[in-house]
Amino acid sequence: MTRHELTTRIKQYAHELGFCSVGIARAGRLEEESKRLQEWLDRGMHGTMRWMETAFDKRTDPRNILPDARSVISVALNYYTKDRQPPQGKVSRYAWGDDYHDIVHDLLDQLFAFIQSIEQSAEGKVYVDTGPVMDKVWAQRAGIGWEGKHTNVITQDHGSWVFLGEIIVNVELNYDEPATDHCGTCTLCIEACPTQAIVEPYVVDSTKCISYLTIEHKGEIAQELGNEFEGWLYGCDICQDVCPWNEKFSSVTALREFEPRPVNISPDPQKILEMSQEEFSKAYARSPMKRTKLSGLKRNAQVLLSTSNHS
Repeated sequence: MTRHELTTRIKQYAHELGFCSVGIARAGRLEEESKRLQEWLDRGMHGTMRWMETAFDKRTDPRNILPDARSVISVALNYYTKDRQPPQGKVSRYAWGDDYHDIVHDLLDQLFAFIQSIEQSAEGKVYVDTGPVMDKVWAQRAGIGWEGKHTNVITQDHGSWVFLGEIIVNVELNYDEPATDHCGTCTLCIEACPTQAIVEPYVVDSTKCISYLTIEHKGEIAQELGNEFEGWLYGCDICQDVCPWNEKFSSVTALREFEPRPVNISPDPQKILEMSQEEFSKAYARSPMKRTKLSGLKRNAQVLLSTSNHS
């Protein structure tokens, strides 16, 4: 089978599985991106996400993950669903349904099994936002989309409402042209951020970001930041909600797993405070929201209730 035929069959099967985009980049060291990552880490903008400091050599070169890596297959999966948020207890759209890690990983496992069935020498590694791989960089290099000024990947077909994943393989394939930036002079995401977390175009200070503070951050939340949460309990979509690409190109996903659960889309902060561990485990099984643990969700609910009481 020729390289062209192999590439074509892989992409066709990826689309059959439900991925809205698939692209391929040559595996190699990320020179410029590694410099930017190191500078961001040096500025302390990763906050308490200490894992961002580890495995730097793997993050910046997939050949340190798979020594004979030749290609990085990047995929995107649309998760957009139309539903309204409550004024208090808002949850980021990506967490309205089932945990995307499981869904995307399962689909990528199927794609990799297909690759091995038609190319028996294929070896590889599958990643979905959990390993030392720079998902957004590879998505841009593979032509799927560009990193917007809010640092989310924007696709021309579905905006930024997409999950990303990769398969690193030891097979030479045809490579796509990198995506080009189409943000232009727009600064809506920067202007809309209530905590001014987008400190400059394409640079987010996680320590000010509502998504980071409500999900990844493990300590207390400073009152001056909590006062600006605008009702967000878990994550934040403000920078994506105002993006013109999302206004124009959002389309509802075909995957039922991403359909909103009532408990995910509009949890009551007061009820969260009263929730037991057993209730939490039952309500948020197979949900991304279990990442905060009950203690984190209660902390966030307390922030919202204290700010609403003082408003």
